[in-house]
Amino acid sequence: MGAAGRDFHNFNMVYRDDPDSQVIAFTADQIPDISGRSYPASLAGKHYPEGIPIVDESALESLCREQGIDQVMFAYSDVSHTEVMHKASLALSAGADFMLLGPRHSMLQSRVPVIAVCAVRTGCGKSQTTRWLARRLKQKGLRVAVIRHPMPYGDLEKQAVQRFATRAELDAADCTIEEREEYEPHLAAGTIVYAGVDYARIVARAQQETDIILWDGGNNDFSFIQPDLHIVLVDPLRPGNETSHFPGEAVLRMADVVVLAKVNSAADADVQQVSDNVRAINPTASIVRGASPVRLTDPAAVRGKRVLVVEDGPTITHGGMPYGAGYVAATGAQAAEIVDPRSAAAEEIAEVYKRFPHIGDVLPAMGYHPEQLQALRKTINAADAEVVIAATPCDIGALIEIDKPVVRADYEFAEVGEPGLGALLEAFLEQKQLC
Repeated sequence: MGAAGRDFHNFNMVYRDDPDSQVIAFTADQIPDISGRSYPASLAGKHYPEGIPIVDESALESLCREQGIDQVMFAYSDVSHTEVMHKASLALSAGADFMLLGPRHSMLQSRVPVIAVCAVRTGCGKSQTTRWLARRLKQKGLRVAVIRHPMPYGDLEKQAVQRFATRAELDAADCTIEEREEYEPHLAAGTIVYAGVDYARIVARAQQETDIILWDGGNNDFSFIQPDLHIVLVDPLRPGNETSHFPGEAVLRMADVVVLAKVNSAADADVQQVSDNVRAINPTASIVRGASPVRLTDPAAVRGKRVLVVEDGPTITHGGMPYGAGYVAATGAQAAEIVDPRSAAAEEIAEVYKRFPHIGDVLPAMGYHPEQLQALRKTINAADAEVVIAATPCDIGALIEIDKPVVRADYEFAEVGEPGLGALLEAFLEQKQLC
């Protein structure tokens, strides 16, 4: 059971070369329009000359009964503990065992040191923290490569091993908005990004041209690579979420360093509550604080205007946040009104609001396929707004034609207090004799 990421990785690590197992199917959820395909034979290996079908998760129960399935392997992330057990109950009621694959059997080894940046929920600020770390490491003269949690939503065979150094390479690979949100800021800073499907091959290639690997985790998954330093972010804007989701709680329990993120936006009581929760379940981890200050490229263009806010897609959808940095920036810049996009939503965008009713008066940047990207364009242009605030890290204005002025909202990681993340990074580099 997956979402075009952890499921493929677990298969590659455990089942691909196992003659005693037969994988009947992958089921797909969370990401739109990834079912109805096949995991290709070139990736599935010699035991699967016709590949493996990818079906919608709604077919799971009937598949278990019709095929006499022995085991169902749950392999995606950012799911509440309650929802995981609902999935387990579905599999068990159909006669199958319900399985979770742990780090020992799914983590790869690297010849070069690895820093993993993970989180308890989508939208905690992993990417900006990874970018901050990459800058610090490059200032030390180290060659850095970022390996990103997978987002292979296109041609899986072509996406087996991906290496990006320029935006032109993103264009050539037909990257989705979600991919661009993660890759573009790294490339703008001159950092090479690896991603894809076959992470054994990805790690083997990346370690040939780098002194240190940064694992930039997705959702709240744990790292595909054994980390030498494991950094985990928690979000005081969502107190209690540090122990409410899978595998976020497990990730937190494995952390070497815990970053209390967004302390500039959270209430002091919530910061303290999350800190106490972290200390209770991981008493040996170092705890540091971080902020996510938001900066508009043109605040004057927002003041007194009717504003449409476009937020980072995953954070607002399965991340569970009603709004993000763009909404905060709009209110801070004294926008006259934040326009609710629902009345202007094209059909594919309206379906997103139905699936995620928690979303506030913001528009998640959806563009997993060309039709959805065009639906995003139609929604933006039909909205009764004077200005668009784009709080997605990718440049949506370069992907679709927008008929309104666009003001971008940028947000980066900043240290708060002592000891800071930088001091712990320095100690790690000294231990590894990298500085």
